[in-house]
Amino acid sequence: MFTATLLCAPTNRLVDPALVDSLRNAWGGGDAVWLAMDEAAEFTIGRAPDNQWDVWADLQKLGVDLVIQPTVGRRKKMLLADMDSTMIEQECIDELADEAGVGDHVRDITARAMNGELNFEAALIERVALLGGLSESVIGAVLANRITPMPGGKALLCTMKANKGYSVLVSGGFTAFTRSVAAQLGFDENRANRLLAKDGVLTGKVEMPILGRAAKVDALTQITTRLGLTEADVLAVGDGANDLGMLERAGTGVALHAKPSVAAQCDVRINFGDLTALLYLQGYAQDEFTAC
Repeated sequence: MFTATLLCAPTNRLVDPALVDSLRNAWGGGDAVWLAMDEAAEFTIGRAPDNQWDVWADLQKLGVDLVIQPTVGRRKKMLLADMDSTMIEQECIDELADEAGVGDHVRDITARAMNGELNFEAALIERVALLGGLSESVIGAVLANRITPMPGGKALLCTMKANKGYSVLVSGGFTAFTRSVAAQLGFDENRANRLLAKDGVLTGKVEMPILGRAAKVDALTQITTRLGLTEADVLAVGDGANDLGMLERAGTGVALHAKPSVAAQCDVRINFGDLTALLYLQGYAQDEFTAC
């Protein structure tokens, strides 16, 4: 048995009941269940339809996401999340680079690295070198004035925690940011790279080894083993090429507003919904969302 979920941006409620019924009837699906009226609905089907991706492409033109996944095991016990452009709306290194006067150059490198065009580790070393000489105090200013959480993140963390889920923030960014974001949103632990500084000034170097694609997979393996979970118990979310390893290994790997080359390699793609989409994909209705 499979579940088809249709959802959209909460700010642009485009999931029309007629659309859901039309698709449900075409695929011989069960009754529609509304998780949030005009925003998220689901129905069961016997198998994944052959025209799934053609329908997906048509729905994308309407501003609607479609995900089809096995019904059994949808509700996960662990969240493994990227930070930059996933749990927050920015790329932290780009914001620091703006303060150093090299924002455009670094932003271009970041985009290419996240799209898989550049080696992640080499690109990080190159970008961090351009931050050399920047006061360490700038990190606090960037956190206070430039970093904003991705919509739906707090609801995602609180609801999964209320249902005994464990959450890990794993980033190719920096611990100076993940510590703050993890505390703000309620993650149980966080892993990232450490910017090196001396006498209050960034040296332009990052502590080795660099946490990249392989390290995110290692985090998945190590933490599930420690908690007595399996990889099938994990919901992973990210947007960049360095997230692909964990997205492929997790029970459900979600490409959230991802780079095109990344999304193309993932079966679960959210292009319009916010982070609450990850709750709808697990079958949570909006009235089950929990505050904390």
